[in-house]
Amino acid sequence: MFMTAEVLGKFFLLQKDTRCSFPMAAAATTNSLLFVRPRTMFANNIKRSQMMMACCCSVGEQVFSVTPSNNYEVDYLGQSTKGDLNLNLDHLDAVGIDGPATFQGPIEEVARKNAEEAENLLNDLGISSPSSATNSSRGIFCSRTLNLRSISAIGYDMDYTLIHYNVKAWEGRAYDYCMGNLQSMGFPVDGLAFDPDLVIRGLVIDKEKGNLVKADRFGYVKRAMHGTRMLSTQDVSEMYGRELVDLRKENRWEFLNTLFSVSEAVAYMQMVERYDEGAISAEICPPDYRGLYKACFAVGKALFRAHVEGQLKSEIMSNPELFVEPDPELPLALLDQKEAGKKLLLITNSDYHYTDKMMKHSFNRFLPNDMGWRDLFDMVIISARKPEFFQMSHPLYEVVTGEGLMRPCFKAQKGGLYSGGSAQMVENSLDIHGDEILYVGDHIYTDVSQSKVHQLWRTALICQELEEEYSALIHSRDHRATLIELINQKEVVGDLFNQLRLALQRRNTGRPAQTLAATNMDDQELTESMQKLLIVMQRLDEKIAPMLEADGELFNERWGFLSRAGLWDKSHLMRQIEKYADIYTSRVSNFLHYTPFMYFRSQEQTLAHDSYSHYQAQINGSAVDSTGAN
Repeated sequence: MFMTAEVLGKFFLLQKDTRCSFPMAAAATTNSLLFVRPRTMFANNIKRSQMMMACCCSVGEQVFSVTPSNNYEVDYLGQSTKGDLNLNLDHLDAVGIDGPATFQGPIEEVARKNAEEAENLLNDLGISSPSSATNSSRGIFCSRTLNLRSISAIGYDMDYTLIHYNVKAWEGRAYDYCMGNLQSMGFPVDGLAFDPDLVIRGLVIDKEKGNLVKADRFGYVKRAMHGTRMLSTQDVSEMYGRELVDLRKENRWEFLNTLFSVSEAVAYMQMVERYDEGAISAEICPPDYRGLYKACFAVGKALFRAHVEGQLKSEIMSNPELFVEPDPELPLALLDQKEAGKKLLLITNSDYHYTDKMMKHSFNRFLPNDMGWRDLFDMVIISARKPEFFQMSHPLYEVVTGEGLMRPCFKAQKGGLYSGGSAQMVENSLDIHGDEILYVGDHIYTDVSQSKVHQLWRTALICQELEEEYSALIHSRDHRATLIELINQKEVVGDLFNQLRLALQRRNTGRPAQTLAATNMDDQELTESMQKLLIVMQRLDEKIAPMLEADGELFNERWGFLSRAGLWDKSHLMRQIEKYADIYTSRVSNFLHYTPFMYFRSQEQTLAHDSYSHYQAQINGSAVDSTGAN
């Protein structure tokens, strides 16, 4: 207490204001706190504590006000100012602060000084800044600017979102149940085992060719596997050089957009290999890969998955310690959000008994003051039937007993536990609509795209693999730097070779070369130079090709990085994330490293013609050289 008072005796922390008469624009996009120096230092620790108490008591009464949802503005980035904290200058004298004097001078100087003091105070308090959290594997990454202060409600999926599963344990057992079902249908599964590295999220099954492919953001196939054998670059080019992956053609392409789909894909690719070996009889499936896919999931994909998931969840409920990784920070992150005035919602497709068991196991022991997981949420909806939950309306039932008994219900109430219903019902019940709601889930389609497309909710994607990928990217920096240097060297050598080739072409048709010097080169000098350059480029290709193939192998030897397709381009999955997820991160507890008032600002997107900045740097450099010469 005394240490904190000592630190806060130097500065008072006042949230940034959007209504004050003095300029505040410099703080608006960084969620930064404004640090105001008092007129006098405190006499002693007791007086400091009393001053802090006085300030705290007046926070909700005279000094601050919160921008209401029915009377807000839009800032210069197009974000709502709902939830912003406003400062009443008339009451600053009550805590010994001379408001107008504090903000005299150019805002650039005021902002620079306060930013420096903010960094120092954060260090003194032992609090990491949002920027340091973002530059880590536990960061929250922003695709579209999001002002958390304007969010009135936050909805959460449960599986792989609020419940952090051990992926290998979950997927391994899901695979076992999947193969057990295939065996019961007559498929040859003897000798097969789950390979967790065979498939990653974001790949696409080509049901027509029996392949698994990785596409870039445009849909061009970059890598492919038939059965369990990776195809060569030449094979990929010949097979997919004239077609694009189009996820709208669901009869052809199956997008692996969740971790649960990984075990199914492993099973299918192994069955493709058995099919090619002639081990699967015609009685079991039609004589093509599309028929094989249908036969593997003969009862319908949704029913097949529900059956496997039901078997697995029964085992998890009986022994959750084997499958669930506890995250003590996660309930505390939600507690911060609730205490900041956010309405918290749990919207899951899981049934009541599984939801209650998993949430009790993962939450109750980490909550303070004998709180239970239900105390966190303003509304809980089980058996939501997403994505239909966002698309249409289903009957609503209220869960009225601890055994899960339900009765029909026509309107949801705050604090209730319900089954079914719809997103529109949630909005009407809470009187909160559209972009006032942030929904957080792990399924790019069921959770993220559908809540955005149909309800215009703000969205956050949980992608557990980000932590491993971030680490792999860091450890691949030297490899990638060397690779890029070699490619740049080849480009320079290639530029000269192409110019000499053009000069030779023009010479053979009796035309002058591009320049007088190139025209005056004798024939032998020209051809010998081209021969040497060609040898250098061929040797560079021999060096670059395997290095390019190995790029990303620290994440996955077959498929490379999750978010990338090739050295510079984004994967098809990453394109989906950028399109539908406003923010994305590896786990919900990462919100604890920020605040419920965070202003997430998207980064500048680089474009192919951004070389203008290089041109401007050259101009500035020339001007400096010229000035120095004088």
